[in-house]
Amino acid sequence: MSSTLITRIGTLVTNDPALGDGGPLGLIEDAALVLDGGTVAWAGRAADAPDADERHDACGRAVIPGFVDSHSHLVFAGDRTAEFNARMSGRAYSAGGIRTTVAATRAASDEELEANLTHYLDEALRQGTTTFETKSGYGLTVADEARALRIAARHTEEVTYLGAHIVSPDFAEDPAAYVALVTGEMLDACAPHARWVDVFCEKGAFDGDQARAVLTAGMAKGLVPRVHANQLTYGPGVQLAVELDAASADHCTHLTDQDVDALASGSTVATLLPGAEFSTRAEWPDARRLIDAGVTVALSTDCNPGSSFTSSVPFCVALAVRDMGMTPDEAVWSATAGGAAALRRTDIGRLSPGARADLAVLDAPSHVHLAYRPGVPLVREVWRRGTRAV
Repeated sequence: MSSTLITRIGTLVTNDPALGDGGPLGLIEDAALVLDGGTVAWAGRAADAPDADERHDACGRAVIPGFVDSHSHLVFAGDRTAEFNARMSGRAYSAGGIRTTVAATRAASDEELEANLTHYLDEALRQGTTTFETKSGYGLTVADEARALRIAARHTEEVTYLGAHIVSPDFAEDPAAYVALVTGEMLDACAPHARWVDVFCEKGAFDGDQARAVLTAGMAKGLVPRVHANQLTYGPGVQLAVELDAASADHCTHLTDQDVDALASGSTVATLLPGAEFSTRAEWPDARRLIDAGVTVALSTDCNPGSSFTSSVPFCVALAVRDMGMTPDEAVWSATAGGAAALRRTDIGRLSPGARADLAVLDAPSHVHLAYRPGVPLVREVWRRGTRAV
């Protein structure tokens, strides 16, 4: 693979404070990058750039690390337009609407599920997402959960077993039996295809004891925990995530002071999903409170057909700045390096030597335009593993 010099970068976000200014963003003005063998070989001022086999002119545009979307639900069929329409007309959101997607997903063929997945992956890529996590959770049978993970694993290494999304409709009268299935036969079938185990710890889904059983069973199979925590109400999800050293506690909308203290004292990332609050007209997570307490925060889309049907990380960045108390710098960091932290990855989410050469070129001179110009398709180019993909 030949090396490429991307030069005349207006503002380069490296997410490496040692390389530039701007605190954690490590900003370099009038910058350049050298990509070699799918990794970043050099980053600095354009005037100091070494030679490379090829040159690419960024024409004064900003360059940022590719977005790391650490929370999505992309293996599904159908949509929930009617539910969204009713919700925008005044009906409250609850966890039960997932059953509609379960029915459609079970009825779909493998080919239909994969075509749907790749459609949304392509959509996300065009908006700058170069790494994504995705989950099962819309099959809720042994066969359907396993096939969802097999399909997902063909497209990403960040695959999450979410058999505990809700209690399967088939076990509505016996939730304990469903938990036994999720922690037994279903886990055995799914664990070989996944890296992570997740649970929706929420009223209407799984309580603290059930969530603990699911996560510890997955950990015994070598899966790393992450938790849907404290989205709809105050509950035990965040405390459980920190206790089990989960990679992330996702949503974190309703937090006590004890929850914030627990996150600040542990290594669990708080992954905030503003698309869900936008789509459900729910209370916004307080990112400012978390950041000021020293919590590591990630921003992701939660792309799913029910509560957050967006694949756009730039949209989520704008929401986080407008409604969650984040600065533009914090939001961009959380959507890149924060997402990498939520996946416990050090090779992505930054543009410094040795990192994977995943980046987005913005049709703007600064990353701040992602929040400054909401809704505008600013991502002009996307490079993944050193090769231009968009």
